Amino acid sequence: MNASPPDHAVSESNSAVEPGPRVSVLAPAPVVVVEITNDPSGDGDEVRSTVHMHPGGQGAWVAGMAAALGAEVSICSPLGGELGEPLRHLLAADGITVMDVGVGAGTGAAVVDLRRGERVEVVTMPPPPLDRHDLDDLYGMALVDALESKVAVVTGVDPPALVPPDFFARFVADVRAAGIPVVADLADDAALAAIDESPTVLKMSHEEVLAAGLVDEDNLNALRAAAEKLVAGGIRAVVISRADKPALLVTAGGARLVSSPAIRPVVHRGAGDSMTAGIAVGLGRGLDIEDSLRLGAAAGTLNVARRGLGSGRREQIERLAEKIEIAEVRETDADRRT
Repeated sequence: MNASPPDHAVSESNSAVEPGPRVSVLAPAPVVVVEITNDPSGDGDEVRSTVHMHPGGQGAWVAGMAAALGAEVSICSPLGGELGEPLRHLLAADGITVMDVGVGAGTGAAVVDLRRGERVEVVTMPPPPLDRHDLDDLYGMALVDALESKVAVVTGVDPPALVPPDFFARFVADVRAAGIPVVADLADDAALAAIDESPTVLKMSHEEVLAAGLVDEDNLNALRAAAEKLVAGGIRAVVISRADKPALLVTAGGARLVSSPAIRPVVHRGAGDSMTAGIAVGLGRGLDIEDSLRLGAAAGTLNVARRGLGSGRREQIERLAEKIEIAEVRETDADRRT
C-alpha cells in the first residue's frame, strides 16, 4: 500500500512568497480514503494495480486545497479508532496542522475503485455520531483555533445526523462576534442553522439550495432571489455553484455570474470544496470577494482536471485566476434555466 506523497508542492517561482494567511477549518467528519488505481507499469502497454491512501471528506479536501494555495492551515477534527492515527499523519504530510479531539468512536473510511476510469465507491464506513462530551471538546478546540486565525471555514458532515445543526449555528455566531470572517460550506439543516447567524460567505451548490427548501424552482431567477434574501438578512456574500454552468455570486452590490474556461473533467467531484478553499484563502490575504472568488473558481476548475480531490498547484491556480470572468447578470441570463 502506497501513502501518496503530498500533492501540494509550490513551484520554485513561489518558493520565496511570504507565508500565507492562517486558515482554520472545522471538519467534523474526515475520513481515510483508500483508492485502487491502474497505473503504467513501465513495461510496454501493461498496467499494474496500485493502492493509495488520502485524507478525505469535505473538510479535509478544503484544508488540502488551502494548503496548496500557501495558507497556514489547521484542521479541527475528531479522530479515533484504528484509522485515526493514519489520518493524522496523512493530513500532516499535506502540510496541515492537525488539531484533533481524541474520540472513542472510530474514524470513517471509504474504499474507492478508479481502475475503470470512473469513481466507484466499493465500501463506505461513516464515523459514528459524536457524543455530548466529544462535541463539547471539538467545539472548544475549533472556536479557540478560529479566533487565532485570519479566516475560519466551517464544513458539514455526511451523514447529517453525526452533528446537530445548532453546533454549526453557535460556531458561526461566536466566531463572527469576534470579528473573524467565516466561510460556511454547508447543506441541509446545518446550512439553515448557520444562515440564521449570518456567516460572512455562504457557499452552496444549486442542488443543496433546492434540497434545503430555499428555492422552489431550479432556475437562475429563483436562485438569485433566494440569495438576495439571504444577503438582505446579513450574509455578506452568497456563492451558488451550478455544476458546469457559471457560478452565481450575490452581494449587496448586485448579482454576478462567474465563468471559468471550459475543460473536460477527469473527476467530477471536488470542485466545490476547492472553490471554498480558494475563497477562504483570498479573504485571508485581504482580497475582496470578487478576487477571492476568482481564486476559488480557478482552484475548482483545475481540481476536476486532476485525480486528487482537494489537490492542485498554487502557481497554476493563480495564473488561471486571471482568466476567470465575473460579469453582471443580464436579463437574458436570468431567463435561462440552470
